[in-house]
Amino acid sequence: MIPVVNCGIVGLPNVGKSTIFSALTAVPVETSNYPFCTIDPNVGIVQVPDFRLDRISQIAATDRMVPALTEFVDIAGLVRGASKGEGLGNQFLSNIREVGLIAHVVRCFEEDNVAHVSGEPNPSSDIETINTELALADLQSVEKRLGKNARLIKAVNSRVRGEAIAMQNLLERIASHLNEGMPVRSMDLNADDMAHLDNLFLITAKKQIYVCNVDERDAEGKSDWVNSVRAIAESESSEVVILCGRLESEIANLEDVKERSEFISELGLSESGLSRLIRSAYLALELCTFFTTNEVENRAWTFPRGATALQCAGLIHSDFERGFIKASVYHCDDLFDFGSEAALKLAGRLRTEGREYAVRDGDIIRFKFNVSRK
Repeated sequence: MIPVVNCGIVGLPNVGKSTIFSALTAVPVETSNYPFCTIDPNVGIVQVPDFRLDRISQIAATDRMVPALTEFVDIAGLVRGASKGEGLGNQFLSNIREVGLIAHVVRCFEEDNVAHVSGEPNPSSDIETINTELALADLQSVEKRLGKNARLIKAVNSRVRGEAIAMQNLLERIASHLNEGMPVRSMDLNADDMAHLDNLFLITAKKQIYVCNVDERDAEGKSDWVNSVRAIAESESSEVVILCGRLESEIANLEDVKERSEFISELGLSESGLSRLIRSAYLALELCTFFTTNEVENRAWTFPRGATALQCAGLIHSDFERGFIKASVYHCDDLFDFGSEAALKLAGRLRTEGREYAVRDGDIIRFKFNVSRK
């Protein structure tokens, strides 16, 4: 199954979530300067910008180029008290539970025509409001589970009782952490602990990226507001992406690729903020990209870091995995250096790998398989 990069855009009302979503996805959504303009989540599929796929297609021209995809979900603004149902909070919190990664948009701009729910922007306070509500929502889930688990501790079956005691200790640790307003992701939990928590769907266990929505004068993110967000993110080992929603909308509306690139350069940037956001999402989820190329198409495939050749074969088709024989592999950097597959073959850069080969980000792979049909 292909990993889905599923990213939920959250934050207080009127921080620019819907503007950023529209620029990302080219999906028109309602935006306004009053809270709760968005009620039902908007969903958009975004192509992952990857210069490597472009270069591969320049060298090995085919009928089409198929990039990897990312799903973004624009979730309505949360307010203080959301965990208790304020501002349709329960509905919005359930939407967040369904995404794999949180992009927390923080307002780092001042605009008289765009109301702020607290009167004026204060990034540190705004972040605390959102993080506290998410922690309180998780605390409710954990406390409910503690109640159910307490009954299992009295079970006659020794195995059930032992598992319940271990789970009780874990849940009590998490409840104490959440009570302090701290996210579960900041805890030192091992893989077994996380597996036990899977069916709780804890929001604060998800990876989070902070997105500073700045004004045009601070496109590089040098303001005190942005620095305060960086300090909070650093304490949580989270990524920070700086972008200006208004400028990103202008960039997205430029259909000509060259014109878009020139506009980005004029802003003193090497790429759009939205490209940085997508790349940060991949990094946060520890996802990589391998490529396939043939006469029909050049395609990018998303895979989890550390996946084997056999597992990556299964991402393409179950038959590839079931009948796996071998994989012919070379890296895209070698293709760029030598200029053609034929040239890198002569240089001995084309390798044959088996099913346990750990696929690298940027590998170009051709799988050989055989599935007998009865």
